Amino acid sequence: MKNVSVVIPAWNEEATISEVIRKAFNSNLTKEVLVIDDNSTDNTVSVALLSGACVIGSTEQGKGISMQEGVKLATGDYLVFLDADIPTYPENIVDLMANPLLEGNTDFVKSCFDRQAGRVTELLAKPLLDIYFPELNQFSQPLSGIVAGKRSFLENIIFENDYGVDIGLLIDMYHASARITEVNIGYVENKMKPLQSLGNMAREVTRAIMNRAEANMACLITPHQSVISALRVELNPTLKHKVVVFDMDRTILADSFIQTAARHFGFEKALRKIALEYVNPVIRTKEIAKLMKGRTIAEIIEVLDMIPITPDFEQTILALKQKGCVIGIVSDSYSLVTNHLMHRFQLDFTMANDLEFWRGHTTGEVKIPSAFFRHNEAKCKHDYCKNHVITKIAATLGLTLDEIMVIGDGENDMCMVQKAGLGFSFCASHPALELVADVVLRERSFEPMLVYVE
Repeated sequence: MKNVSVVIPAWNEEATISEVIRKAFNSNLTKEVLVIDDNSTDNTVSVALLSGACVIGSTEQGKGISMQEGVKLATGDYLVFLDADIPTYPENIVDLMANPLLEGNTDFVKSCFDRQAGRVTELLAKPLLDIYFPELNQFSQPLSGIVAGKRSFLENIIFENDYGVDIGLLIDMYHASARITEVNIGYVENKMKPLQSLGNMAREVTRAIMNRAEANMACLITPHQSVISALRVELNPTLKHKVVVFDMDRTILADSFIQTAARHFGFEKALRKIALEYVNPVIRTKEIAKLMKGRTIAEIIEVLDMIPITPDFEQTILALKQKGCVIGIVSDSYSLVTNHLMHRFQLDFTMANDLEFWRGHTTGEVKIPSAFFRHNEAKCKHDYCKNHVITKIAATLGLTLDEIMVIGDGENDMCMVQKAGLGFSFCASHPALELVADVVLRERSFEPMLVYVE
C-alpha cells in the first residue's frame, strides 16, 4: 500500500536532485515526493518538477523549517526525509527506511552508512551525548539527516532550523518515548564541508544538545508532592525532634534569591511593584515568575552561587545528620534552587514552587505544589501556608508536629515556626545556627516552644 511520503528539503541542488527524486519514486511504498524548496536561485525547482515531484516553496529559509513544513503538507502516515545533495543513495533507500515503520516495531528510523562518521560527530556530538544523553550514544551517526518516522510522532516535534536539526530530532523523539531503530543504508558519499562550515555546525549542534540537556535536567527534578509521598526514611526513635525543616531565603542563604536575581537581571523596580500591588501570595508568586521568563537553568544557578551560605549551616547539617535527623527545605522560592542546595548538602527533601521550562528556558509560568494549600490535616486558617507542608510531612512520616523542628526568618514562616514542636525565628546576619544543632545533640526534651535568634 502506498502510504509513504518522501520529503526532500532543497536549496540550489539542480545537479543532484533529479537522481534523488528518481530513487524516491523507485519504491512501491512511495505515495508522493515533496520537494520543499528553500528559495533556490538555480534550476532546482524546474528540475524537480520535471522529475515528477511536487514542489512547495518554503516560507522561511532553513532545513528545519522545510522539514517541519513537509510534515504538515505530507498525506502519508509515514515520512522519509532525504537530503537533496546525495545521488549515491541505494536504489531501495525508501524501502530500507520505511520498512521498519511498516512492520510496527519502531516509530523513528535513524540511518547510518558505510563511511567513517564525520569530524563534528566524533569530536563533539558523541562526547556530549555520552555526558548528557548516554542512552543515545548507541547510534553510530547521530547527525545523519536521512531519517524516517511516523507522522503521528513527527507532528508533535518542533524542528531546529540549523545544523542542530538532526541531533535535536533524535533527542526529541527519544523524549517522546518513540521506539528508535538505526538502519544501515550501505555506502553513501556526503559532500565534505569546509572548516568554516564545520565551526558553525559545531556551535549549532552544541546549542541543540545543551538546550535539551538543560530542559532534561529541569524535568528530572522530582515534583515535590511526589517527594513527600515517597519520603520513607528510618527515623531515630530516641530523638524528640526527628525532622528539621529550614526555610531558604535569609536562613540557609544570607540573602533572598529573588531579590538577588532582581538586582542581577535588572527587574528590581518591577519586583517592588508586584510586592506592593499583590497581597494574595498565590497571585504574587505567579506575577514574580513572569519576571524570570527566558532565563536558563545555568543563569538561575549562577544567581544562587552569588549568595553566601549562612555561617555554620554546613556544620549544623553535619551535626543533625549524625543524630539521624531527617532534614529538608520548605521555601516559596523555586524547586530548581532548593534542589541544588539539597544535592549540595545531601538533604532529604525539598518543597518549593516549580518553574516551567521549554527548551531550556523559563516560560514565565510556575506551578505551586498542592501541599502548600489547605488540606484535611491543616492546622492553620490560611488557604496557602508553609505550615500545610510540614503538616503533610508529619502525616506522611507518622509524626506529630511536636516532633518537627523549624527554622525560618520571615512573616511567611511564622505559622510553621509557631506550630512546630520547636521553632527558631532566625536572622541570617547572626551566626547562631549552632544553637539548632545543640538542641538536638544534647537531646533536650523541650515542650513545644519558640526560640528567637536575633
